[in-house]
This record gives sequence, C-alpha cells and structure tokens, in this order.
Amino acid sequence: MAVEGRSVRVVARPIIEPFRIKVVEPIRMTTTVERHAYLNAAHCNLFAVRAEDVIIDLLTDSGTGAMSAEQWAAIMRGDESYAGASSFFRFEEVMRALTNVPFVFPTHQGRAAERILCATVPLRGRIVVSNGLFDTTRANIEASGATGIDLPVRDAGVFGGNIDLDALGARLARGNVAMLVMTVTNNTVGGRPVSLENLREAATRARAAGAMVVLDACRFAENAWRIHVNDPERLTLREIVHAMFATCDVFTMSAKKDGIVNVGGALGVRDETLAEQIRVELVRTEGFPTYGGLAGRDLEAMARGLEEVLDPSYLAYRQAAADYLASALARSGWPIFATASHAVYIDAGAALEHLAPRELPGQSLVCALYLSGGIRACEIGELMFPGGDGKQLVRLALPRRVYTQSHIDYVAAVGHDVAKVRASLPAMRIVRAPEKLRHFTAELAPLTPFPDFE
Repeated sequence: MAVEGRSVRVVARPIIEPFRIKVVEPIRMTTTVERHAYLNAAHCNLFAVRAEDVIIDLLTDSGTGAMSAEQWAAIMRGDESYAGASSFFRFEEVMRALTNVPFVFPTHQGRAAERILCATVPLRGRIVVSNGLFDTTRANIEASGATGIDLPVRDAGVFGGNIDLDALGARLARGNVAMLVMTVTNNTVGGRPVSLENLREAATRARAAGAMVVLDACRFAENAWRIHVNDPERLTLREIVHAMFATCDVFTMSAKKDGIVNVGGALGVRDETLAEQIRVELVRTEGFPTYGGLAGRDLEAMARGLEEVLDPSYLAYRQAAADYLASALARSGWPIFATASHAVYIDAGAALEHLAPRELPGQSLVCALYLSGGIRACEIGELMFPGGDGKQLVRLALPRRVYTQSHIDYVAAVGHDVAKVRASLPAMRIVRAPEKLRHFTAELAPLTPFPDFE
C-alpha cells in the first residue's frame, strides 16, 4: 500500500511466475521486411514458418513447455531397456495413482493413443458423439469408418465445455452409438471447462445405452482447476481428478499439455480384454508395451510432470496469465470469445466483420499478427474445420513455463497495433490444400495486400 495524504492507495500486485529461470534461449528479433518474406515463402501458412523466424510462438501449447529442474534430473535416471524398464514402472505408478485406471500404456503422443484405440474398437459404420472432437481425434475416428458428431452445450456459462445432455439423450435413443468422447477442456469451443456433474451424467446416459465412455484428458489438470474454483463441492484437486477419471471406461492423453513434456502420451483402459488387444496393436505399430515409442527418459520426465502439474500455485498462475492477456486485448477492442487456462481465443469473425467465413478472417488475423510483431497464432475456423459451426476463432496458446509477463505485454502491444487496421485486413483464398487436416499444409494467398506495419 502507498499513503497519499490521508488516503490509502492499494497497489495491485503483478502476476508472478511461480518459478525461477536457470536456462535461457535467445529470441531473434526479426524485422517487418523479413517477416513479409518469410510469410510469402510459407504461402501464408504459419505452420510452414520456421521457428527461428518467430518472436513469440503461441501456435500451440502442445509439447512447447519448459521442463523443470526435477524433470531434467529424472531424465538422467531413464532406463533404456527394451522390455520391463524401471522407468515404465515409475510412469505406471504415477498414472495409476492419478487416474485409478488399471491398464495404462505409454504412447509417443495423444494422437497415437487415439489411433490405437480406433484400431482396436470396432467403429466402422458407427457413431461417436462428443462435447467437441478436436482435429486429430475426429480424423482418427473418421479414418476408422465412424461418424463423429459434436453436441456442445448452447449455454456458454462457466462450464461452457459441457455436452448438451438433451441432445445426447436424443442421439443415444436413436442407437448405433459406439463411443461418447468427453474432451477436457473442450478445445473446439474455446478451451472451456467441463463440469463434474456434466461428466457424470453424460457417462451414466452413455453406459445405459451401451456406449463406451472415453475421456480425452490432455488438459485434465486445467479442467480440474476450473472445477476447483467454481464447483460448490470444493473438492481438492486430486479428488477432482479422481472423480473425472472415474467417469470413463477409457482415457487418451497427450502428455505434451498437462504432462509438461515435449513428447509423450498415454492410453488407459479398465477392460482386460481390450487391454490385451491394445498390447498387440502397440507391438505391431509403436513398440513394446513398456515403452510405447518413447525413450525411458521420456517416461521419467512425463511421470514427474504429471505430479508437478497439480501444484495449485502453478495452475492459478496459468489462468491469471491468460486472463491478463485477454483483458489487455479486450481493452484494444478485440472481442474475446473465451479465456482458457492454456489460451485466449479471439472472435475473428466478429472482429473482421468485412470478411465472410469463406474469406478466412481467422487466417487473415494470424498473418497480420505475424507481420506486425512476429507472433505466431493458430486459426480455428473455416480453414481448420471447413463447413463447421461458423465460429471463426484465433487461438493464442500459452506454452507452459516459457514466457514471462513482459512477453505477454509485448503480445498485447502487437494486438493493439493490429486492432487499429483490422478493418483493412484482406480476405484470404486457398491456393492448394489436402482434403483432410488441410490447415497444417494448405497454401494460401491474400486477395489484396496486407496493410503496412511499421
């Protein structure tokens, strides 16, 4: 507090990162002219821009975090034996304690877990319902011959990631539903959390209809944190995590998110027969079941990260950093669609009203953020989900334990500059793109030049 005469002024404390920095990595500060050349060479697709040509990389929070000193120490304990490595049993012990799921298999990342599950569960001609299937999840489901249907809740309240229970009940009543996939947090609707009540009720209805319940748990800790601060039950974080996993028959996990590692994932099941089928598929495609395509050192780092992620100070900081960025962008006039612990979502469709969805307003905005300040973000709209629900979003994903408040201030300042010229951002067209997952490799071009960025 500061005393000014007889009044007392309370000085708000800034966000503080709950860690110290031991190792630094240099950032190359590019110029606007250089960034124009890099973007043209990448055909206006930020996935094709080299990382060394990015100043602040908010493309994804997956596998981009910084590991702790304890994780690096754990890497030195890695047992690289082909079978029965002690690192696997350490990983298994942590996963079982976290989830209470008896059969847990390491995979090299989340989409490997999805692919293995879709290869072992009969899905051809069946229906998979979800609160929101993300891109690779949907791709694996459709590649198996199934149809994925999203049933997000219409009320975007605190738990806007929930599934619409009435729509779920109606779809289950029609039959032929093989799986219910609940994604926590729900990335397709802005990373919004899912309530414990909704998870439990959806699982009960699905099981009554004979459908398998799958938890896509890549951001389980961040979802648990939102439940912890908003749910009247006021359970501890670990109790909430146990309750979340108790709703599922199977879970898939990309540990590159809440495992805070650069590579790794997991697939867990309760049924022993399904577990045996997964072992066979793992050996055929990924590696022996005790390493699953990973090195022993990766298993050690993953086990440690899954313990560190439930630190309340860390999770509170994650949400505070995202809220801080969202508030700063909102002050510059950007409409914020959602603020998750891992990302801020700008409503590019509302911000760039002069562009129709087919003109890819989200992609135009991510290109502008890069040209103006070297920020790499991700479009989640018509390019990623052609013919989707109409939302045109830009996601600014925050890597874990990588950027400080001054970096976030820089992002906000660049956003402020782009806001001044957003009405003149150009429509985009697709020059070339594959039929599936086109946003990763599509080539695009603006219909008119981008405004000048000093």
